[in-house]
Amino acid sequence: MMKAVVNYAGGAGSVELREVEVPAVRGPKEIVIQVMAAGVCGSDLHMYHDSQGFPVRRPVTLGHEYSGVVVEVGSEVTLFQKGDRVVSETPAYICETCVYCRTGQYNLCPSRRGYGVLEDGAMAQFLRTREAICHRIPDNVSFEAAAMTEPACVAYNAVAFHSHIRPGDDVVVFGPGPIGLMAVQAAKLFSPGRLTIVGTAKDRNRLEVAKRFGADRAVVADECDVVADILKYGDGMGPDLVLDAVGISVTLRQSIELVRPGGQITKIGWGPAPVGFSLDPLIQKAARLQGSFSHNWPMWEKVLLLMSKGELDPLPMTKLYPIDDWKKAFDEMDSLAHAKSILLPQT
Repeated sequence: MMKAVVNYAGGAGSVELREVEVPAVRGPKEIVIQVMAAGVCGSDLHMYHDSQGFPVRRPVTLGHEYSGVVVEVGSEVTLFQKGDRVVSETPAYICETCVYCRTGQYNLCPSRRGYGVLEDGAMAQFLRTREAICHRIPDNVSFEAAAMTEPACVAYNAVAFHSHIRPGDDVVVFGPGPIGLMAVQAAKLFSPGRLTIVGTAKDRNRLEVAKRFGADRAVVADECDVVADILKYGDGMGPDLVLDAVGISVTLRQSIELVRPGGQITKIGWGPAPVGFSLDPLIQKAARLQGSFSHNWPMWEKVLLLMSKGELDPLPMTKLYPIDDWKKAFDEMDSLAHAKSILLPQT
């Protein structure tokens, strides 16, 4: 038996630490990982409060951001062996036959089942995964940093793959949560002319982290007119790129008001509520509204390389907890005391 943080039913607060069966290899291409570090995602908090905007299979072990050591391999596994330090991507299952799987965009597979939502996840001492989605951790990258590869890839996908960003661009990031903070680091790689982070007064600690990550300035949304403040910069036409890592209707409306004619908004944050306003200004500006979801193989390899070179470093936004303190980890992250909690299942 092993410890696992389980979302056992619908309803706010329906999460507890349980003893569950240790997973074993079932198929020839499967791998079992001893989980050394597992990040708490905003989606885990949404499931904790039962406020998520996506289907969940309960009971389910939470967690999809993790790193660990290979302890068991299937009979046809050739790329990894026991003792390897690895991270694993998030799709526990894909169909492998749809047009998206066949073209390498398996993050868009309609049958995709993600860890911690539709399949048991990584807030446990062991996890079963697939050889096809595992990556070796560089020797100079810690388990704790490697567990942040997944949120770093979400941000990197949004910035480097789904956004048109050039050196000298004016870039605005809404939301100093883990994805927003990593989006700041990713955007900084492109040498923007100005990089602004927007948060609230409750985000002050995280706004300071954003500055450490490369933001030139921080705007506190409940202390000023965000749109007017940002439009004071440069020629007053607005930023070239807005990255919305919040997802609520207010930040989308502000993004549309802000974005430069011919510019781009990349929406990363989820928000189940209707937007409640007209999108006509987006048309009038001939601006692009781009969604960005998840990640795939090349992004993981690039992000791990950037981590090994020190060009992406998620650790300053994190705090570590033993798995027995999962509730404290959830509640402190939920309170915005810090941006990211990491559970250590082996302690």
